[in-house]
Amino acid sequence: MIPTAYPTKEEIARLTARMLLEIEAVHFNAKTPFTLASGLPSPTYIDCRKLISYPRIRATVMDFLTVTVMRDAGFEAFDNIAGGETAGIPFAALVAERMGLPMTYVRKKPKGYGRNARIEGAMFEGQRVLLVEDLTTDGGSKLSFVDAIRETGATCAHTAVIFYYGIFPETEKKLGDHGVSLHHLCTWHDVLAEARAQGAFDDATLSEVESFLTDPRAWQEARG
Repeated sequence: MIPTAYPTKEEIARLTARMLLEIEAVHFNAKTPFTLASGLPSPTYIDCRKLISYPRIRATVMDFLTVTVMRDAGFEAFDNIAGGETAGIPFAALVAERMGLPMTYVRKKPKGYGRNARIEGAMFEGQRVLLVEDLTTDGGSKLSFVDAIRETGATCAHTAVIFYYGIFPETEKKLGDHGVSLHHLCTWHDVLAEARAQGAFDDATLSEVESFLTDPRAWQEARG
């Protein structure tokens, strides 16, 4: 069912951050940093996949993502909703259900047997496809998914995520240069603000996280 409530972007960001904190999807650790997929250290880590286990929060966040996409991209802007393997698949299904549209998903690489397909489901030439994922850091993984979609003859000019790091300035340019607009609900800055408001972490940890968010490259280089 298409949601009909339209909170402001600021309220959506605050509430999404609050829900991510409530289900303990947000992890801050200044003393023993996490290692990102890039191999670089970070005092922050987020697990949006936990959302699928909390029905009320899951439904609210998916309503937020749906109205954000419709408000920013258009109410009749898409013909197909594609999820990126694997985290994007359940969220794409939930958005597709709300928008009354077909759902597909994109593999990270061909499965290596059978049709050797990257696209699962029915995607057709000329369809306007929205790529849905759980989050994006620097946007790099999105480009491969977008290219796979475009190889079918469909178009993909938009990607929607629940969480956007919002700390690497090159991200939106990288996507924009590829002809893709990014839509998101909240960033690390929103989560930090809500964590401070709730007193969710001690002051020393929050200060270290703020230092990282202000200049992540310098923070990482110092802890190389």
